[in-house]
Amino acid sequence: MTTPGVAALASLVGDGALVACVDGQQRPYLSCDAAASTAAFPSVLAAVEEFLPWYSSVHRGAGYKSQRSTDAYEGARDAVLRFAHRQGSDDVAIICRNTTEAINHLAYRLRLSADDVVVTTVVEHHANMLPWSRAARCRYVDCGPDGTFGTDDVVAALEATPAPRLLAITGASNITGWLPPVDELVGLAHDRGVPVMVDAAQLAPHRPLPAGPDFIAWSGHKMYSPFGGGALIGPRRVFEEGDPFLVGGGAVDLVELDQVLWAEPPDREEAGSPNVVGAVALAAAIDQLEALGWPAVTVHDEKLAGALRRGLAAIPGVHLLGPDLGTETLPVATFTVDGLPHSLVAARLSFEDAIGVRHGCFCAHPYLVRLLGLAPGEVAEHRARARRGDRSQMPGAVRASLGVNASAADVERLCAAVTRLAALVPAPITYVQEPGTGDFSPGPASSPWPATTRRPGSSCSPG
Repeated sequence: MTTPGVAALASLVGDGALVACVDGQQRPYLSCDAAASTAAFPSVLAAVEEFLPWYSSVHRGAGYKSQRSTDAYEGARDAVLRFAHRQGSDDVAIICRNTTEAINHLAYRLRLSADDVVVTTVVEHHANMLPWSRAARCRYVDCGPDGTFGTDDVVAALEATPAPRLLAITGASNITGWLPPVDELVGLAHDRGVPVMVDAAQLAPHRPLPAGPDFIAWSGHKMYSPFGGGALIGPRRVFEEGDPFLVGGGAVDLVELDQVLWAEPPDREEAGSPNVVGAVALAAAIDQLEALGWPAVTVHDEKLAGALRRGLAAIPGVHLLGPDLGTETLPVATFTVDGLPHSLVAARLSFEDAIGVRHGCFCAHPYLVRLLGLAPGEVAEHRARARRGDRSQMPGAVRASLGVNASAADVERLCAAVTRLAALVPAPITYVQEPGTGDFSPGPASSPWPATTRRPGSSCSPG
């Protein structure tokens, strides 16, 4: 298989690092796990290294370093607003750890009650599902066997009674890479007086953020800024009244023993010492993505996505999950291999080929259950096993996901390795499965990695 013209769009820190394999050879590491986390742009690392000598507390120091750090932090906030097309608006950008924290933050600040309804979908990552189900009552839009839903399905949920307080929807699936028609859905929700929250964690590194949602959240660690910064953006009025999600220093103007005067947003929402380095890194990643240009990123993604999904789908014994090959997706492909547990496929790719993939349920269990076509009885059986501490037969799949540093050669290398596994070529060593996690690893005598590399009980599969 060849895909001419698909070259890497940019390099990342750590590209080409050599990894020991079970045959005694060292191979360049190939990360096919961009949907989970990405390495840093060199420019992001350089920005962090340049900033660190000037790091200090922000918003509360008179010294030069504090003033410089405050300027860098607020400059990052400006970059976040620009990235989300909100500069000049009355929206606020709240710097947080990641998308999960951002959505939990918003679920608290919307003051939802148990009787309120939030419309969301079964396609969502747990981060855009569990905070809403804890704070309110969720009305779920289901998907078809291909993992997609139509606008009519969302409209029906929006028009059902009682009227929803919010539509919470993903910008892109973390399992299939499918791109729901967000702009259209935002318009349909607004026509019915329903505000919209978009989980843009998967979307942000690949496409311009939609301008229409009332709220949007994303993470730096998925967009080449792995320093712990993320963002939540929403209308200022939502954060002007009431107590914040986190309370403490920095969120207040005055504290007495019996009352508190909260600071104005966004300061009210950022209690404690903020992650200034994460904010600086996030701003640098934004600058780099904008310098690459969205047209170039989009074309690169489209070519990679087609090569990746077509290449894997053409391998006998490999089953690609999600929409058909003619549907636009991000460069994400999730698949199963006949005769091999998903955890063993991932282990063999890692230890034999130095290829890193994700396996398991990808923090989106309801969606994967539908993609795999599992019956309720099967799900109940797996749940019972997990409660007994046995995850050896947990359902799941393997996900390969690519970023701006990937090329056609990387797709070919992955597909060649999967082809060998799908042909059921025997492993060169014995792999041992840990029942408590379900994961496979080489026996102690065969492992090329130190015993301390993997801590006992750390699992790839659950999530």
